[in-house]
Amino acid sequence: NGLRVDLEESNGEKHTVLYDGKNITVFSPSQNVYAQTTKPGGIDEAVRYFLKDLHMRLPLAALLLSRFPAEVESRTQSLDYVEKTLIDGVPTHHLAGRTETVDYQVWIAEGAQPLPLRVVLTYKNAEGQPEFRAQFSDWNLAPKIQDSQFVFTPPEGARKIAFQAQLS
Repeated sequence: NGLRVDLEESNGEKHTVLYDGKNITVFSPSQNVYAQTTKPGGIDEAVRYFLKDLHMRLPLAALLLSRFPAEVESRTQSLDYVEKTLIDGVPTHHLAGRTETVDYQVWIAEGAQPLPLRVVLTYKNAEGQPEFRAQFSDWNLAPKIQDSQFVFTPPEGARKIAFQAQLS
């Protein structure tokens, strides 16, 4: 029931999204501000609430859902095998897919652990067709997880703000 996403944008801006099974928290260390709201349930419910009700963006959020395989299958309109290539010396299979709103590419490692190494999303209906790129490395499939990793303690001087959707 815990979720932690630490992300860094291309401009160097960092953010942390936490879910402890009860609260969703977003923290921006550069501005020393955070927003927090209650959403009991599970990770699926929290992610949907974060995206749909709070109108926040979280690229690759679908990867966090228990229904991910079914979601990808139901939304994908076409899927093509592009090529076999190397990423950081690892043989990978490059696939390209289309959904109604997003074109995606994924590079999956060949072998016993077929994990994604790169994902590119193109938001084809958005002005300018912006892209999101993610590079994955150092997969840990047996992490040592502690509840404290999902608890947010505001740093000194941090200011609590509301989510934009909560102000409307």
